[in-house]
Amino acid sequence: MMPTPNLPEFLKPGDLATLVCPASFVTGELEDAGQLLQSWGLRVKKGETVQTRLNQYAGSDELRAADLQSALDDPEVKVVFAARGGYGTVRIIDRIDFTKFLQKPKWLVGYSDITVLHSHIHAVYGIPTIHGQMPVTIPEGTSSSLDTLRKALFGEKLDYNYETNPTLAPSNRDGNGKGKLIGGNLALLHSLMGSRSEMAFDGKVLLIEDVGEQYYNVDRMLWTLKRAGKLQGLAGLIVGGFSSMKDQEVPFGSTVEDIILEKIYAHEFPVAFDFPSGHIPNNHALMLGREVSLSVRGASVELKYTDSNDR
Repeated sequence: MMPTPNLPEFLKPGDLATLVCPASFVTGELEDAGQLLQSWGLRVKKGETVQTRLNQYAGSDELRAADLQSALDDPEVKVVFAARGGYGTVRIIDRIDFTKFLQKPKWLVGYSDITVLHSHIHAVYGIPTIHGQMPVTIPEGTSSSLDTLRKALFGEKLDYNYETNPTLAPSNRDGNGKGKLIGGNLALLHSLMGSRSEMAFDGKVLLIEDVGEQYYNVDRMLWTLKRAGKLQGLAGLIVGGFSSMKDQEVPFGSTVEDIILEKIYAHEFPVAFDFPSGHIPNNHALMLGREVSLSVRGASVELKYTDSNDR
């Protein structure tokens, strides 16, 4: 297997993890997250934004950008955790200078609104990041999902074999696909289109997930991706959780599965529903920006990393 270019160094006991809030504010001391990371042998540092608040944000745009910048620039920090998502990362992304980060890449972990950082870093710099549990979600996270985060950070084997929920399995589409794994929150991917933070989709295995959306809005966002030519060249599609969906008094009339399949029926790449990723307690870690193979056979789904962990 070929080594992954620009792969950050995997962690070892004694390394420093920093918690910052580039988007919405957090409450509490994040004790569960601190205890978990310390149990992995890591030292933990909290950025200033973990204790600040301005309206719905974890402080002003200037403060959140400065806190993230400090974490990215600090040579002692080996992994940067976004403490939570929410909203606000897009407001600061163009303030961040990635010069020192490029000189010595480090892991960045998060999901939801942190899709902005995942997408920007992949599109502009081609550096892998981790889509997975954040400090604010650790108390509700399943033990298996938290263990996948540990494995991802420490460079242990991280392949997936799972059986799709029987109610969703008929929506799967059989096949094999290979390409870099990209994606994240659908609403954020949609919002980044046309910006320098937008990733290239062709030849990639795409992950999408979302939470609290109206069915018609998921339909609209996917139509936008389809009409912009983002779906036709995919090597595979992974559908994570679409949780807490909302409907109107007059029902939209289609399931999430129907909405998605309608947009890709003419293309032959494999499709895997019910992947354990997204705004769910069982949010397993995925290393975005690395080469994977996706195999779907009925309810059986296999996702494997096909590059090596060597830098």
